Amino acid sequence: MEQLYNMIFKRKSFRRFDDSLTLSEEELKAIRKKIKSLIPLVNNIEVRCKAVPREKTTSKRGEYCLLIYSEEKDHYLLNIGYMFEQLDLYLASKNIGVCWYGMGKVKEPQYNNLKYVIMMALGKAKEIEFRKDYRKSKRKETSLIWKGDLSLEIGDFVKYAPSACNTQPWRVLCENNTLKIYRTTQIKSIMPKEKVPFYNSIDMGIFLFILELALSHNNFSFQRILSLENVDSNLIPIATYLLEKRRIS
Repeated sequence: MEQLYNMIFKRKSFRRFDDSLTLSEEELKAIRKKIKSLIPLVNNIEVRCKAVPREKTTSKRGEYCLLIYSEEKDHYLLNIGYMFEQLDLYLASKNIGVCWYGMGKVKEPQYNNLKYVIMMALGKAKEIEFRKDYRKSKRKETSLIWKGDLSLEIGDFVKYAPSACNTQPWRVLCENNTLKIYRTTQIKSIMPKEKVPFYNSIDMGIFLFILELALSHNNFSFQRILSLENVDSNLIPIATYLLEKRRIS
């Protein structure tokens, strides 16, 4: 997990891929193997995916697109974000570029009776193409997204999680060793307004995984409690984390 934590600061969303570079069969096999080991946020949601050449989708990016399908159960969008951000970070460690491609369309909206959710564009990249200084990424001020304790220790790092159109919908309140995670609905975006809740819910799953990496890196153990969403609120509760600082012997 420590290697994945370090990839938070290396990864970036690839907009352009070098068409002269291709993924080898060995790399494709490693990707398939890694997918099988992804840890779900919610255990009882069936998720399937398949990699297809980019030309079989409407994506203009990548050599391949990973098409992700899921059962439509409570928290299924959070689950997709949580699971496949693990893949995003793993692929950065292998110099494989990734772009979460939200508005792409596929020929198969159903796969094994599961609904198409989102795709990830993938392509081989050079080490030099990845992020060198994460602090140059455009992110909101920590004070806007994180209130309360731990802001300097963790809040300054978890905000570098990727999100649709860089909307950064996460808001965190930390009090008495408890983190309360929210999704704000006060979002301005180039996305169609009706699409924002869908993609921002995936974003929140991505954020939860990045947050948990940061907590573990900073020697916190935690209990996670997912919330029942209150869609009538400007701040929609997503999860609560009960924290305990580990003792280092």
